[in-house]
Amino acid sequence: MRTTLKAYKYLGIEESFDIQQKNEKEKLKKEYLRRLRLVLGTELSAKNKIQAIGTLAIPVLRYSFGIINWHQEELQKLDWETRKLLTIHGQHPPKADVDHLYVPRKQGGRGLIQLEAAHVVEITKLLEYIYRKKYPLIQVVRTHQHNTY
Repeated sequence: MRTTLKAYKYLGIEESFDIQQKNEKEKLKKEYLRRLRLVLGTELSAKNKIQAIGTLAIPVLRYSFGIINWHQEELQKLDWETRKLLTIHGQHPPKADVDHLYVPRKQGGRGLIQLEAAHVVEITKLLEYIYRKKYPLIQVVRTHQHNTY
């Protein structure tokens, strides 16, 4: 007789025996786009809207980068949807340079965080943290990872 395990939430991600990747991705995408629309619908200045997106919307996805397996194409599509919403809300001209959005404000850009770049940063930080630790269990995982790749 098979028993069903109830899912539980750990740090905002529903888990049971494993993480339901597709379901969680869809939930995270919806929440990200909801927060993005919420920020773009405010009366904030353009600078403050970009900062609010970086503070409120992007962390929804950024938190999941070490837990959920995101593909580059999915992140590119979300970046495209972000730019589309920025255009719809009058924050980015349709024919303007896309790279200008992602250049830091101190260098003359808009300062929006690119999701692909944020993914690379988070995964790199996570790997640095794991490789820095000397716990026996982490060494076993590191050895297993080295042997499988």
